[in-house]
Amino acid sequence: MAGGEEGSPAAAVALLLPPAREERSSSRRRRCREGCPGCRQEEASKARAGVPYLDFFYIWVVCLAAALPIQSLFPYLYFMIRDLKIAKEEQDIGFYAGFVGATYFLGRTISAVPWGMFADKYGRKPCIVISILAVVVFNTLFGLSTTYWMAIVTRGLLGLLCGILGPIKAYASEVCRKEHQALGISLVTSSRAIALVIGPAIGGFLAQPAKKYPNLFSEESIFGRFPYFLPCFVISVLAAGSCIACIWLPETLHFHNDDKVEAIDELEAQAGDSDLDAQKAKESRGESTKNLLKNWQLMSAVILYCIFSLHDTAYLEIFSLWAVSSRKFQGLSLTSQDVGTVLAVSGFGVLVYQLAIYPFLAKYFGPIKPFRPAAVLSILLLATYPFMTNLHGPELKILINIASLLKNMFAVSPVSANMFAGPVLFFFLVSLVSKLV
Repeated sequence: MAGGEEGSPAAAVALLLPPAREERSSSRRRRCREGCPGCRQEEASKARAGVPYLDFFYIWVVCLAAALPIQSLFPYLYFMIRDLKIAKEEQDIGFYAGFVGATYFLGRTISAVPWGMFADKYGRKPCIVISILAVVVFNTLFGLSTTYWMAIVTRGLLGLLCGILGPIKAYASEVCRKEHQALGISLVTSSRAIALVIGPAIGGFLAQPAKKYPNLFSEESIFGRFPYFLPCFVISVLAAGSCIACIWLPETLHFHNDDKVEAIDELEAQAGDSDLDAQKAKESRGESTKNLLKNWQLMSAVILYCIFSLHDTAYLEIFSLWAVSSRKFQGLSLTSQDVGTVLAVSGFGVLVYQLAIYPFLAKYFGPIKPFRPAAVLSILLLATYPFMTNLHGPELKILINIASLLKNMFAVSPVSANMFAGPVLFFFLVSLVSKLV
């Protein structure tokens, strides 16, 4: 036990601190303020040795509810823009649909940093609750849109007010002990992977219910008058349930309202450090920032991640529009239900791949080596898509499912490598297309 304590990070930090600063640091660490929810949760996590399964389940449900509106839109977006009659010609539908899909992400881009600051000042839980309430309200209004601009505004407000992306990751790491933080972060990722499966299925199967299920929904009902309300309503109900689950989520942010104690701590720190040490620390922080920006390996990884994220999002929207477009415009003339099935199958395949195949590939090959062949194969795979317009019937549905599955597997290759299953299925696909064409 003694040897383990000497080798711990806390012991290493203690060796670097002068005795006086070490004593002040340990006293500040030991101080637990009454009434602070963060301190209370921290003490509860220390006392609980096991995994907080219930808290993790609530986090998973909340992340799922926040991610579903992103994926459910694309199977029926083309038909929604057509029914809103904003496009004068059929070939202009994709132009207007692009703005609806982009508005959500524009709102999230604008509000991401402010929401992080809000969560750091007022708490993680208020941020989570407001985000889920935004899903309930504006996702419902989006399904009730009667004009193009109503769809734009409600979708933009949904992205602007759903600031859960960053705070939920911080929350997942704070609600548990340090050894369980990786599990908490992985639950956030897995919930979004599940949304890749459930979201398109909800959008594809529940849009236009009066036409698909006339025995259950009449044209005079609210679901007949608003054909895209049902998938939004189902997601809003799920979000409302997750909002109720937020009642049992503990707050993890430290609210230390004792300003006098904070001021004393600050004065002690200033008294213990000379002006020269403060100047050196300031210069060191500046140099650290410059060195970070000059770290070309890190910056290259960030740039590549941004490029592939852009590529993946663009593919998701363009594929949905192309798949439902008319044959005279070189589309596939699929229904929203067909598109939802394709996206759900590929999302489920990627989930299985990440859980069952990727750990073995990462163990033996690492995440870097398979990156280049996956990127090249992704380009070649996309080059085969125009030839699929010559296919019909079962052959088309089989190939489009295989191609979509491969594309999603290649898309996660920058993070989770793809070396064996992808190339084998890819060359099978190319040979099959060449035979059919």
